[in-house]
Amino acid sequence: MNFASGDIPSVIVVTGTDTGVGKTVTTAALAAALHRRGRTVAVYKPVQTGSAHGDSDIAEVRRLCGDVTAHAGTVLREPLAPLPAAEFDRIALPTVAEHARRVRELARVHDHVVVEGAGGLLVELDDSGATIADLAQAMDDGGTRPGVVVVTRAALGTLNHTALTLEALERRGLRVLGLVLGLRPRQPGLAERGNILRLASWDVPLVGAIPEGAPLLASEEFGASSAVWLAGLVPA
Repeated sequence: MNFASGDIPSVIVVTGTDTGVGKTVTTAALAAALHRRGRTVAVYKPVQTGSAHGDSDIAEVRRLCGDVTAHAGTVLREPLAPLPAAEFDRIALPTVAEHARRVRELARVHDHVVVEGAGGLLVELDDSGATIADLAQAMDDGGTRPGVVVVTRAALGTLNHTALTLEALERRGLRVLGLVLGLRPRQPGLAERGNILRLASWDVPLVGAIPEGAPLLASEEFGASSAVWLAGLVPA
């Protein structure tokens, strides 16, 4: 498995094994931890869906992090995958190449850009069928080699979903920074405890865990805790 160690790269792509695994809170924690290390940070969400229902990952990142730049590329009304949501709104989605250009623009004026995907790794982001994996590959141009953080859950089924995601990343030659438990249960049951131990034994390191309830914290407490939660990813 092609995983990275050492300095965190300028572009970090946060993907998940599924929807609802804690990508946004992990993105916010990563941005907050880097910001508290004195780095300038931008967060970019290529496609945000569900705006008509109050969904806004960018607003959540701003609420939890405070002083970070945060932008969404395209905002769609319905809480669907990007392509059907765009069809419902009758708009054309930007191409992955356009998203890559925007990320490069942000990277020129920030130490780090954290890119949060939609759903899992292979959810389509544009009309050509390109995915967040393709966006990471588009950024991998020699000058800016991104790192990928895979957010997973502790619940039953996670080992298969996580292994499939890691295999897809490996097939594309993408650099994996590590696994993060997006919402670690306060009182894990037998399945959760076993899954956490198994994930921690893999070659790809388990670099952090965000506790259940973290999104309810105030910004100051969230920011102060973020580097502790992601101690294996953001060095002291």
